[in-house]
Order: sequence, then C-alpha cells, then structure tokens
Amino acid sequence: MSTDTRIPLFPLNAVLFPDGRLPLRVFEARYMDMTRDCMRHSTPFGVCLIREGREVGSPATPEPIGCLAHIIDWDMQQLGMLNLQTRGGQRFRILSSEASSQGLLHAQVELIAPEDPIPVPAPQHGCVQLLKRVVSERGDDVFHAPHRMDDADWVGYRLSEILPIPLPAKQKLLELTDSLERLTLLYKFLEQNGLLKNA
Repeated sequence: MSTDTRIPLFPLNAVLFPDGRLPLRVFEARYMDMTRDCMRHSTPFGVCLIREGREVGSPATPEPIGCLAHIIDWDMQQLGMLNLQTRGGQRFRILSSEASSQGLLHAQVELIAPEDPIPVPAPQHGCVQLLKRVVSERGDDVFHAPHRMDDADWVGYRLSEILPIPLPAKQKLLELTDSLERLTLLYKFLEQNGLLKNA
C-alpha cells in the first residue's frame, strides 16, 4: 500500500492501535458493503475515533489520526449481523474525506511510518511484567502473536488498548510519535493507580 492512498473509514467509539485486536459487529448496509469489498480485495479499512456524531446514522466526524484494520476472521451467526475480528495495521493521517450517498466515508490518507524498535528502559520494566501477567491470566491469544515484550512500541500499544483510560487519552497515545514518551506516560498512569504493585 502506498504512503498516500484512499480507504473507507469506520468511525467508532473506540481506538484501534497497531497490532491490536478489535472485534466488530456490523449491521448497517454501508458497512456491510464496505466489509464485502474489503474481503473481496483483501484490503483494510480505516478505524477512527469519533470526534463528533454517533456510530449509527449520519456520517460522524472522525479524529484526523486513525489506524488501518485488517479483517482476519468473520462469521454471520445471525442473518444481517456480521461479526468481524480485525487486527490493527499502520496508523494514518486523514488528508481529506467525503461521504457517499449511502453515508460511507472515504478518505485520502497518508500512512504514518512505524516507529523503530526500541528496548523497554529498565525504569519502565514494570510495564512488561504487567503485560506478562495479563498473558498468564488470560492466555497467549489475548494479544496477536508475536508478543514483542522487548519492544517499547509494542508494549506501549498493548497497555494503551487494555488499560481503563478515557477514549480521548487513548487517542492522544495513538497520535504520539515517540514510543518512549508513550511508555513513560503509561508507567505514570500505572503508578498513580497502584497497578504496578503486583506486576
């Protein structure tokens, strides 16, 4: 995929992070059509946090930074209700967007290059211990493999998705371009909330 490309958008009350898990329940016609096209062409769609509006009905206004969602599995146990399992890909920045007559947003986006792998600094190693505890309690498949516990970027994204952080704060964590800054902020959150004691 080129660095400047056109994708359909799915604005949600959720923030998707690179390599993150996002299960979705699709029932609106515009998103059923979008999903069908993405599966037919093996292409991702874009997930953005809603800035203004709602998930259902008129097109919502998305935040300008989002994350590609790749469909990795699906089923339809109920007619008219499609269950998707998606995996986060690259982040992107919206350059322009427009809504179709069905209310589906398409955007011209600029892909944001992944951050270079950086080891988790010793002072923040409690973040790694906490993630290992989550995997131990909930199973290896709680996160997509491979588990890169030695990568500050991966560790920061996994904490960002599982911690009880308000959505606007999760969005800010997604937008950060410095993995060590993200990890430092998360470590402070864990400290302040007493979540490192048993990590």
